[in-house]
Amino acid sequence: MSDPYLDTIKAMGRDVYDSMVEALATGRWRDGRVLTPEQREHCMQAAIAWGELHLAPEQRIGYIDKGHKADDVCDDPAPLKWQDN
Repeated sequence: MSDPYLDTIKAMGRDVYDSMVEALATGRWRDGRVLTPEQREHCMQAAIAWGELHLAPEQRIGYIDKGHKADDVCDDPAPLKWQDN
């Protein structure tokens, strides 16, 4: 049995995805209408789902580049010095 929501997401074009991402970023549709809270929630879910299916991880909404260490050597830890008052 197919999932109608997933089928819709799979069939959605890049232009629809881009429109939703823009609306999420600005809080408005391209014609100037304000997104309702329900529209914002549905757009976010659809944009995330579409990205999971069609985009590389680093291009998806919410991706955080954790980077990597430039060198294998970390700074030497400095001991704490307590001062008596």
